[in-house]
Amino acid sequence: MRVADRYLGHREMPDIAARLSDAGPLRVVLSDTDRRRSRVRTETVDGADLGIVVPGELGDVLETEDGALVVVELAAVDALVVDFGDADVDATAALAFGHAAGNRHWDMAVRGDEALFPVPDTRDRMLDALAGEVPDGVTTRFEQVPPTTFGDAPADHKHTPEERAHDHTHGGGAHQHGHSHEERAHDHGNRATGEAPDE
Repeated sequence: MRVADRYLGHREMPDIAARLSDAGPLRVVLSDTDRRRSRVRTETVDGADLGIVVPGELGDVLETEDGALVVVELAAVDALVVDFGDADVDATAALAFGHAAGNRHWDMAVRGDEALFPVPDTRDRMLDALAGEVPDGVTTRFEQVPPTTFGDAPADHKHTPEERAHDHTHGGGAHQHGHSHEERAHDHGNRATGEAPDE
């Protein structure tokens, strides 16, 4: 199994774009869960096993130990879109909705007049949880959105290789990619023991 163990940069960086045009890179699509892990075993889009031991975000380019380039894509997530654009909502109704959604501890993103929530279980259960709480005139729909909509890194973020080398040493850097203390402790343990990437 190939292992991608080196971060090169973002695919839009001129030197990286030039390398990609000549390389015929591997492509991998990571779930929201996998993108937050520092070690993961996955497959490329053409079905080849791949281990990743450096975190990757949308558009990042990694390199394997044998020099193959890997472009990271992110799987879309299902989101409930609550559109307040054409509604005349009073403060009481808005607060009641905010309270109902907030009590669920769902992640949320705001896009113009819309509130977006990732679907935690099923669409029907999510709608049931909000039954009677969506103010009159407010519409809802479901949409596939990038996981970075709700994450800790914007979809167009770009780090230099020097920044990534510093950030991903996990030696006290501030860039955490959303890991909990327990996950970081687990990841350090894997590195120390040389265990295979998580499956």
